[in-house]
Amino acid sequence: MVGLKPPEVPPTAAMKFVSAGMAGCIADLCTFPLDTAKVRLQIQGEVRIPRTISSVEYRGVLGTLSTMVRTEGARSLYRGLAAGLQRQMSFASIRIGLYDSVKQLYTPKGAENTGMSTRLLAGCTTGAVAVACAQPTDVVKVRFQASRALSDSARQYSSTVDAYRTIAREEGIRGLWRGTLPNIARNAIINCGELVTYDLLKDALLRTQLMADNIPCHFVAAFGAGFCATVVASPVDVVKTRYMNASPGQYRNALSCLLALLMQDGPAGLYKGFVPSFLRLGSWNVVMFVSYEQLQRAMVLAR
Repeated sequence: MVGLKPPEVPPTAAMKFVSAGMAGCIADLCTFPLDTAKVRLQIQGEVRIPRTISSVEYRGVLGTLSTMVRTEGARSLYRGLAAGLQRQMSFASIRIGLYDSVKQLYTPKGAENTGMSTRLLAGCTTGAVAVACAQPTDVVKVRFQASRALSDSARQYSSTVDAYRTIAREEGIRGLWRGTLPNIARNAIINCGELVTYDLLKDALLRTQLMADNIPCHFVAAFGAGFCATVVASPVDVVKTRYMNASPGQYRNALSCLLALLMQDGPAGLYKGFVPSFLRLGSWNVVMFVSYEQLQRAMVLAR
């Protein structure tokens, strides 16, 4: 299957913006249970979660998913999906949809090729702007995904809107932007490991004529991008998840969260949930980039 052919007229920035948001939502729908499993594994063993005989222990990706289905029902795998889709429509649209435009903005006039530094700078820029805009949706998503893993059952939200209101009322507006700095660091790294890697791999495959500009090419480039992003971003992702899910006052800042994690679990704790992270990011990238390319081409044809 080769999908739609590359259009003669390139898609506009608006088309890329909308296509990225839609593709992000499609990818989230396909991979959300893996993201939930990753969150549960990352917060497991946190100091404030008592290790008692009755506490639920998660072991591995499949073990986590099966335990959640057995103890909480199949719907628990998609808890927080509404916030996740809201996040993608704002987050993916900016960090992925605007990447090419920002890359062109940073490229010197008259340059034949876009350099590595320009690609990295563009990835960091769109990633940081996206986090600043979409952070509240990420906080609510993590809270929903982690809610049943907490021993304190008082933190329950009846809906996504209720979660925004409750967090703002109990923790202030700053509570909705909890973990912004580690999330900016995480997404700057992920954008460089994801978008830049995809960009470079796709260019290399097309330039060497190993593959044509079709779905198999997008699949290979996206899979490589997912692996690179997971390796470089997993430590920051663990800290981000724990800090965003923390009770008010539990950690002074993201650095204290990192130190507490290292003291309790050691360096290996920085890669908690690595397998579900890779399964999720790898599959998410494949679905997202393939959908993104096809949606852009479909919009150009429709136009």
